[in-house]
Amino acid sequence: MSLTGEQQRAGTGQLAAAARRAGSRRRSLALPYLLVLPVVALVGGLVVLPTIVTTIGAFRQDNGTGAVSFGIRNFTSFFANSGTIQEINNTGLYVLFGVVLSTAFGLAIAVRLRNAFRGRGLVLAIVLLPWAIPGVVEGIIWNWIYNPTFGVVNSVLQSLGLTNGQTLLLGKDHLLTVFLIELSQVWQITPLSAIIILAGLQQVPRELTEAAQLDGCSPRRIMMRITLPLISTSVAIAAVQAVISSLNIFDQPYVLNGAAPLAAPVTLQTYFLAFQDLDFNGAYALALLSTAATLVISVILVRLVGRRVDYS
Repeated sequence: MSLTGEQQRAGTGQLAAAARRAGSRRRSLALPYLLVLPVVALVGGLVVLPTIVTTIGAFRQDNGTGAVSFGIRNFTSFFANSGTIQEINNTGLYVLFGVVLSTAFGLAIAVRLRNAFRGRGLVLAIVLLPWAIPGVVEGIIWNWIYNPTFGVVNSVLQSLGLTNGQTLLLGKDHLLTVFLIELSQVWQITPLSAIIILAGLQQVPRELTEAAQLDGCSPRRIMMRITLPLISTSVAIAAVQAVISSLNIFDQPYVLNGAAPLAAPVTLQTYFLAFQDLDFNGAYALALLSTAATLVISVILVRLVGRRVDYS
């Protein structure tokens, strides 16, 4: 049975329309990938590629004759150095103080900012200011606060009669020096913890707390039994960001403590290895260890603190 010219043209038009629809569908499927391609390229260039270079460099060993080998000598050499062990201990203290203080202060601030009040937006903007200030600038500010001659802390202590003169706060006692340096970073990272926890608080159904109040529960019991379990994920995220910041602390110790080993963190040793000793492979290894420690501690915190809660 032969087709007329009109039928042939109609068939050709249907095929062309189907081809256009298929092409449009393919473009629609490819569009999301094209939109995220710049971000993927940026992340690959700034995160993935440096991670690969760091990992390779951490295991690379140059013997000075031009021959290159791979092994774990860059890692084992750290643990034979008592100075590195001290820096690891200091970093552990920075993490401990940073996570506990920033999470506790962030929770307290978030609870205060949860309910609307006059000037809440202004207060929130003031709370965020320390987070926006660079770490070097904060180190300079706190260096003035801790100054033994005209510092605010010494003036307050002398006014209260706790000291009778100029007191050197940094550089004498190990634990006190680490605590005071970390306190300057806590001032910086607490606003982010407060915002993260505040976002979690705003998702808690008010019906639950109102029902608990009608049943005679005290505010403390409501916080411990209802609010904290429901915002555990937000608290875990705030704690993880505090871990990342504390493990990578550099600006504040460098400004407040300089190159003194008393309160030096691992990041300071990484800096000196790379740019003073020109031992880039050793710096790579130390940076890789810091990254692994950050990942492990973050996973442990998320497993211990954060858990999914059903509001129903």
